[in-house]
Amino acid sequence: MPILAGAEPFAVDGDGPAGRTGVLVSHGFTGTPQSMRPWAEHLAAQGYSVRLPLLPGHGTTWQEMNRTTWNDWYAEVRAGYDELAARCDTVFACGLSMGGALVTRLAEDLADEPWSKLGGLVLVNVAYGTLRKDAKLARYLAWAVRSRPGIGSDIKKPGMAELSYDRTPLRAFVSMQAAWRSVIADLGKITVPILYFHSAEDHVVDALSAKLLHAGATSTTVREVSLDNSYHVATVDHDAETIFTGSVEFIAQHTRTGV
Repeated sequence: MPILAGAEPFAVDGDGPAGRTGVLVSHGFTGTPQSMRPWAEHLAAQGYSVRLPLLPGHGTTWQEMNRTTWNDWYAEVRAGYDELAARCDTVFACGLSMGGALVTRLAEDLADEPWSKLGGLVLVNVAYGTLRKDAKLARYLAWAVRSRPGIGSDIKKPGMAELSYDRTPLRAFVSMQAAWRSVIADLGKITVPILYFHSAEDHVVDALSAKLLHAGATSTTVREVSLDNSYHVATVDHDAETIFTGSVEFIAQHTRTGV
C-alpha cells in the first residue's frame, strides 16, 4: 500500500561518542511517525543514533490496519531495537500512547536477556487500558462493525494536527486490548528506569493507565512529569520542548551511571 505523505519512517546513525547511544521512538495507535518526528529529530541533533519506524498497518488505510495485529507492530519495534543494539552500547526506548505500551513490552522481554542493552524507557501518555465501558464491547462488535470514529489529533495547540486515521479499526483495537493484558501482567519484570510524561488533560487515555504503571512497575523507578498545557499527542503540543529536553537529560544521566 502507498504510504501517506509525512508518514515515512526516520533513521539516523550518529557520529562520534554520542552515536554509540541509540534511541528507539514509537508512534501510537492509528498514528504515524509524523507525530514523533520533531522529537526524533531533536534526539538526532544531540548526536544519538535514532530509529523511528512506521508500524505495520499504519500510514496507509485503516482497512489495511485491520489486517494487522499487535504482534506485527511489536515485531517492528523489536527490529528497531535489534538494529540499534547491533551498533550501539546503550539503547533507550521512547513511545507515545500505544507506542509506549510496545516499548514497555520490549523492556519486559529484554529483562530475560542477559545481553540486553536497554538503558531506560521514556513514556508519553502511555496506554495500558481504558475505563471506557464501550471498549469492553469491541470484541463482540468487531466481526460485524469494521470501524468506529477516529481518536487522532487530540492536540491543544492551535493549527497543529496529527497525521492519523479518521476511523478506528475495530479488529486492530481488539488486538491492542490483548496487548494491554499481556503487558500489564509483566510490568513487574521491568528493571530499567522509567521517565513518564503525563498530560493533565488527555481525551484519549484515561487515568487507569497511570495507575497500572505505578502499581505494576515495582522493580524499578518511575519518575512522573506532568504536562499542564497539552492534550494526548503532547509530542507536537505546547509541552513538546519539556519532553524533548527531559528525555535528553534522562538519557545523559543513565548513560553516565550505566543504570
